[in-house]
This record gives sequence, C-alpha cells and structure tokens, in this order.
Amino acid sequence: MTMSSPKGSSAISSFPRSLSVITVAIGGLAVFLMVASLLLVSHPVGSKVRGYFYGVDSLSKIEFAVSPYNDSRAAPSVDNGVDVVSEVPSSKPFSEVHTSSNDSLTSVENKVLEHQVNPVPAVSSGLPSGEEDNSSSKNDKLVENVETANPVSSDAPDGSAYSASGITPAQTISSEGASANTSVEIGCDLYHGSWFYDSLGPLYTNNTCPVLTQMQNCQGNGRPDKEYENWRWKPSQCDLPRFDGKKFLELMRGKTLAFIGDSVARNQMESMLCILWQVEVPKNRGNRKMQRWFFRSTSVMIVRMWSSWLVHQSSEAIDFAPQGVVKLHLDVPDQDIMEFLPKFDVVVLSSGHWFAKQSVYVLDHKIVGGQLWWPNKSRHMKVNNIEAFGISVETILSAIVTHPNYTGVAIVRSYSPDHYEGGAWNTGGSCTGKVRPLAAGELVENGFTNIMHEKQVMGFYRAIKKGSNKSKLRLMDITEAFGYRHDGHPGPYRSPDPNKITKRGPDGKPPPQDCLHWCMPGPVDTWNELVLEVIRRELDGN
Repeated sequence: MTMSSPKGSSAISSFPRSLSVITVAIGGLAVFLMVASLLLVSHPVGSKVRGYFYGVDSLSKIEFAVSPYNDSRAAPSVDNGVDVVSEVPSSKPFSEVHTSSNDSLTSVENKVLEHQVNPVPAVSSGLPSGEEDNSSSKNDKLVENVETANPVSSDAPDGSAYSASGITPAQTISSEGASANTSVEIGCDLYHGSWFYDSLGPLYTNNTCPVLTQMQNCQGNGRPDKEYENWRWKPSQCDLPRFDGKKFLELMRGKTLAFIGDSVARNQMESMLCILWQVEVPKNRGNRKMQRWFFRSTSVMIVRMWSSWLVHQSSEAIDFAPQGVVKLHLDVPDQDIMEFLPKFDVVVLSSGHWFAKQSVYVLDHKIVGGQLWWPNKSRHMKVNNIEAFGISVETILSAIVTHPNYTGVAIVRSYSPDHYEGGAWNTGGSCTGKVRPLAAGELVENGFTNIMHEKQVMGFYRAIKKGSNKSKLRLMDITEAFGYRHDGHPGPYRSPDPNKITKRGPDGKPPPQDCLHWCMPGPVDTWNELVLEVIRRELDGN
C-alpha cells in the first residue's frame, strides 16, 4: 500500500518553485517603483497637464530677451506672421485684491499710500460734445523707453510690423495661437503686454449691432480705414482669449452685470451688448430708471446706470455757491447706486472725465473747491478737480466694500486716456489721421492722465482698508496699455453727415472731433475680454 501517489509528489515538489517566482516578481515591482519615482521627480507631469488644459507649457523652459527697463518676460514663440507693437512696461497693476479687512495690505499698497503727489494746476479742458449722456434726462440717470526691434513679417494691411523690446521675430505670437486658448494662467499679469494685429478681425461689425451709439459708429460715419478694429491685446506671460459669448452667459447664469458711471461706461456697456448680440438677441427690459437687457437662455441681465461722478450731486444754494451750479458732495456716495447695489452681482465702475466740467466741491457741508467756478479769488481753494476725483473714488468704493447687503464683485476700470494732441477738445486738440497703435518708444506721457490714474489707485487702496463685507474689489488697470491706442477714437467721424469736415482747414485748424470715446468695434472690446477673465477667475472656482 503506497502512502502517496506520483501526482501528489509533483504538487509538493513544485511549491518552493512558486514561492521563488513570487519573490522575484515582488522584487521587480519594487525596482520599477523606485525608477518611476526618480523619473517623476526629474520630469514632473504637472507642467504637461497644465500645458494640455491651458494651452501653455512651462514658461521657465523658454529663453527670453528681457529689456533692462522691464523685468517681465516677453511673449513665447508660437508662430510668425503677426504685427506686434507697444510692449507696455510693467506697472505692477494693483489688481486681484480682496476687500476683507483681515487681508494684510501689500508693500506696494503702502508705498502708494505713502507717496505724496505734487499738486498740479486744475485742468479746465471741459469735455467734447457727446460726453454728456444726451439719451438720458436727469430722471434717467440710473438708466518705456524701449528699443524697436527689427520688423517682423505681418498680415497687417500694409505688410509692415513692429517688434517691442524683448520680442524678436521668432517670439511673436500668432493670431491663431492667441485665439485658440480658452483660459489664461491664474495670476497672470493681464495689463502688461503688447498690441498685435489679428487677421480674424472683430467679433461684430457696425451692421450687426443695433444698439451701437451713432457717435461711436466710426465705419458708419465714414471713417476710411479699418485696421484699428483688428489690433488685440496680448499679455506678456499668457494669452487673453477672444471673448466667448456663450461662456460669458454660462458663467453669469442667473446673475446681473451693471456698468455704472459716465458715457465711457456706456461705451463699454454697448460693446458688451454688441458682442453678446451675436450669440443671443436680448429682451429690452429697461425703464425710466435704468437700461436693462435680459438674456432669456441664461437669465443674465446687463444693466447700465448713469452716474457722472459716482458721488451725490445737488443744485441747491450752499454758502456762496448759488442755486443751479452743480454741487458735488465728495464724501457722500451716489444714493441711487447704493439703493440698487445689492441687486447686482458684478459692477464695472467708470469715472474721472466729468471732473473737467463745471462743479462746486463740498466736504462736510462746506465748500472746499471748484472746477471752472471760483468767483472769489481771494478765498483759498483747498481741493482742485484732481484731488476731488481721488476723494470721490475713495468715497464710492468705501461705500461699496462696507455696504451691509453687498457680496458681489466690483471692478474699477482705471482712467481711460484720451488722445487730444496739440490742445484740448475745444482748443485745437486732434487725433485725426491716427491709423494704428503707437509703437514702442513713441508714447508721449500725459501728465494729467498719469496723475488722475494715480489718484484713482490711491482711492482704491484706501477703500480696501475699510472693507468689512464679503464683496471683492478688483482694479482693471487699462490706462497704460490704452495710452498706445490713439488710433481707436472716432476723431472727426462722429456723425453720418456726408458734409462733415474731416480735414484740417487752410489755417491748419483741425475739425471738431472726439478723441475720448472709442470706436465700435475697436479697442474698447478688449475691456470686456478683461472683464470676462476677471469674472472667470471669481466665478469659475479658480
């Protein structure tokens, strides 16, 4: 009788062999994991993933030529065939700042607040006809020294091109590459970059937007050139995508965006409507108090409120200022704005240019200054129009960030530069014949624009210190970049009158013109690309 069969002996003898195979397999896996870990450390996957989703790879791997006047990196190489001008020196824009009182203030802010601006004489240039909102009655108020590089090949109409400092022909960005991306790097400086010619052209035309104000309808008014419509803004370190109307409406689903301020705010609001009109025709739900446009598919409302100065104004007599002259209460916000503010999710504020108009400045119920009005020269004027603007900015923004019922986003669009050369709007200033952006090194500093911008930024940061609600305050710092766009204004093409004068007379005097507002389509559309990016950062969970 046998104790074991041949089959049983085979099973027992194979057991040590199986254990050896398992041991070898485990050892091999351990070696593999060690090698993979070393590879991941030396070649991280994150940058590849980011490049896939954002359309950009690690910028640290690209070699850049950096201007001694600008420590920001220039645009990476993608393609040629694009005209690039006006690389704007970095101004380190004061943006992306929360209003929470718990947030620590940056050293940049403290430096701005400590900086004392030398006073300049009050400017009495007034405003061009058309700056007044003629469509609204009083009751409807709610309603660098840088070097130019060798030219690069371009698809601009005349075949010419400019390269700004730090951008060589091999490093220009193509219109295809600039428009392909659907987002930009979080934290990217949106306000330092250059203008490039985009052959794709604007998102709408003067014939596809029925709400375009005639004075900004430059093509409809006979302007002979069109190149100004094609120049787009390119931040140095990322791409600013073309405006995506469907994405905007989806991001703003169920929300309200309000443009509040002067006729430049109207200019921007109409640009937004013109762009969105190509996606969906909105319903007009305006009334005597405000203009309102409703997009039914996403329940998005676009609103425009008129407020010339953003602070309270009155006409009754005060002390030695008679009735009828506008009194600006610089320490009191516009009460209509305060009333409707909780109904808005995003507001875009625009002001500054009306401080060139006649008005009396009042602080704590006392007259402290005036513009184009100061009857008693023996009296000392404490506040001129520039100081008044800074105070008004602090007042309205402080009221917003302390409003008990406001939790939205307030975007301050910085002072919009005008381009009256050789005088003011009524003293021979002109922008006639400007057909393309200024190239790098051609920009002439405008002292008045610079100090108004500085006062605005100071008011912005002083307001942040007072923040007590859950709202967020953002500065959309377009002033420096748009200083290069002297070609973007209507100039003499303000009306469709076929007999209007568009050339200088025999005495060299230029015709009446508007070098303050912006043609549509035109540079103003860039403001709304920036607004969309700010909103995306706030509402898209990034």
